[in-house]
Amino acid sequence: MILRNSILVAAIPLICFAIAPAQSPANQKVDDPEARPPVTAADVRIVQRAAKILDSPEKWNRADTRACLAEAKTFSLYCALEKATDEVTGNFQHRSAVMQEARFVIDEIAPNRKTYHHRLMDYNNDPTTTFVDIQKVFRLLQVHITERLAKEPPSK
Repeated sequence: MILRNSILVAAIPLICFAIAPAQSPANQKVDDPEARPPVTAADVRIVQRAAKILDSPEKWNRADTRACLAEAKTFSLYCALEKATDEVTGNFQHRSAVMQEARFVIDEIAPNRKTYHHRLMDYNNDPTTTFVDIQKVFRLLQVHITERLAKEPPSK
């Protein structure tokens, strides 16, 4: 009886290990801040739509929290891109090509980039950022995506 219980106690961890899902790095979703997903023509339309959503200083929310409300009347850079993505594709993703390219544009132009924890939110909320700067992000973002579209093979 003692031998049988000892075998059973020893076998339980092995059984649990065998039936547990694998947790290798390949199976884990990684939130890679430097990811470069392939761009599509929809990404250009998203940028154009976001620029229209945020086309005046009165529509700019300078106090972004990345909580984008459906009934909002003002929009941060992040929320304008999120709303535009929902309108164009119906499938917003935090690390989508358009969101990542927007982060890379900020990396290029923001003098305070090293102090940002969340690039889009912190750039939007930076007291030195102006509405003209936000519009510049949209222009550069469209250029970046258009250039990548011309260089990359079409995604399947």
